[in-house]
Amino acid sequence: MTKNSPSSTGSKWTGMVPVDDTALAVTDTGGSGTPVIYLNGQFATQGYWQRVIAELGTQWRHITYDERARGRKSKRSADYSFEAAVRDVDAVLAARGVDRALVVGWSYGAFVAAHWAARNPARTLGVVMVEGAQPHDWLDDAMEQRIRKTFRRLNLFMPLLRPTGLTPRMNAGQMADCNIELGRLARERELGPVLDSISVPARYVVASGNSLGSKGDEQELIRASLDGVVARNAHIKISAKVASNHDAILKKDFAAVAEAVREVATLDHGPR
Repeated sequence: MTKNSPSSTGSKWTGMVPVDDTALAVTDTGGSGTPVIYLNGQFATQGYWQRVIAELGTQWRHITYDERARGRKSKRSADYSFEAAVRDVDAVLAARGVDRALVVGWSYGAFVAAHWAARNPARTLGVVMVEGAQPHDWLDDAMEQRIRKTFRRLNLFMPLLRPTGLTPRMNAGQMADCNIELGRLARERELGPVLDSISVPARYVVASGNSLGSKGDEQELIRASLDGVVARNAHIKISAKVASNHDAILKKDFAAVAEAVREVATLDHGPR
């Protein structure tokens, strides 16, 4: 398949993209607008982006997909690692013939977006990180045990929801391992250099209040780490801090996310 420039035209398409030992459910609105690829929260689905996509409109080319074992159609895999998630971005873009894209990620997806942008500056039109990719050493032994306990408890009812696509087709251990791996990747010594190396326009949209599973002021302490990120890298700025919490930001503050996408795009090629 011929690779697209930001201004070339792709066809509207929905289907499965094979990658490694699995296949991912992908939706591509097509069109001649700037390609935007959306990276989901750790156990979320592409449906979370519908309000952002509607707000941006049809002048953009929107590409969404469900990660491994997420949603109703993406297949199970033997590999649910972070590196697999980064590889999946390449697989989806290659399947849709897109060489350069604007990358938008929420929560876990923001980490994937940061790593992908840092590794692929020539292919990244810009990056928007929504409530994620904030360097902070929040994982310790007690937190790891708390995570494992939480997922064991959630696993009591998650199987009932799996046919709907609302929960991943992963067991409690696999989900906990993904969350713990993210905690390790979030450490300042791990994530800091990744963010410092981003050389394309990048914007954060951050929420207020807690996320599911956080306690006290944990979330605000994590967000405070962005002060240092912005101070060190002139390419990165905070576009907005909004009223909603981590879990509701795409639903309630989709307009702020869309505005960050527009802001980043104007610093590169902008919508065509």
